[in-house]
Amino acid sequence: MTLPYVLVLVADPEQGTLPRDAIDIARNMVKGKNPVVLSAGEAVEIPCPAPAPGAPTIATIRATLARHKVDALLIRTRGRRKAVLVADMDSTILDGESLDEVAALAGVGDAVAKLTLDSMNGRLDFAESLLARVALLTDKPTTCLEKVWQNARLNPGARTLVRTMSAHNARTALVSGGFTFFTSRVAEVCGFDEHYGNEFDIENGRFTGKLAAPVLGPESKEEHLQRLLEERGVKASAALTTGDGTNDLPMLAVAGLGIAYKAKPKVRQMIEMQVNHSTLRAHLFAQGYPASVFVE
Repeated sequence: MTLPYVLVLVADPEQGTLPRDAIDIARNMVKGKNPVVLSAGEAVEIPCPAPAPGAPTIATIRATLARHKVDALLIRTRGRRKAVLVADMDSTILDGESLDEVAALAGVGDAVAKLTLDSMNGRLDFAESLLARVALLTDKPTTCLEKVWQNARLNPGARTLVRTMSAHNARTALVSGGFTFFTSRVAEVCGFDEHYGNEFDIENGRFTGKLAAPVLGPESKEEHLQRLLEERGVKASAALTTGDGTNDLPMLAVAGLGIAYKAKPKVRQMIEMQVNHSTLRAHLFAQGYPASVFVE
């Protein structure tokens, strides 16, 4: 008989192998069965019963395993593989904040980075913050955009996550509060089906300090998620969303599997599913994909 839950444990191979001690501790905490290896030294799943009253919470399990730098995700077995993926870009699929890096090359890096941090931590309204950041770029040359892209790096597992889900018939979308100059390129490199972002207003090779279209913010991310669900004819339980900032909270809260990926403190306080130590491959292990079927 299939148990209703699995506890998925994932380590970052760059930081060492998944410790046997961590597996044994976690298995005991959830009263689980024998672990099933998803990727040797990197990920296992432990079939387990539904949490009983008084049983350790996932927060307790996560805290217990933190010293081992192991992520723990408690997943319902039913409907585990998702039909829709909506991902944030900056600090999720892409390493770092692209607008901050543009601003740094334009000579206004410190001021923009502070506004970004305040926004991502929920201390400043996203739209207000974005308009203020873009205004600081007024009359700066746009040549810095290509320079930032040339130095951009994907987070480990980004291509694998998108291409593996696509290969298993999921619809994938990159929906960012960043800019389409970057989302278009990241989407092509990773294999996203769709991409959405904000638009710089540019004249004669210089930023005007304004946007060329309305702000794409938290509500827009959730709207794109709902649209994709309707187009696929599936419920929110069939969606995986991932992001790190407070502007991702609406789509993280709605999805059947909303994962806070190396997220800001306020996001970690509000979202139960978290990946804090390992790579984006953890999103595939959470869905029960073994590494043997990954599309690299």
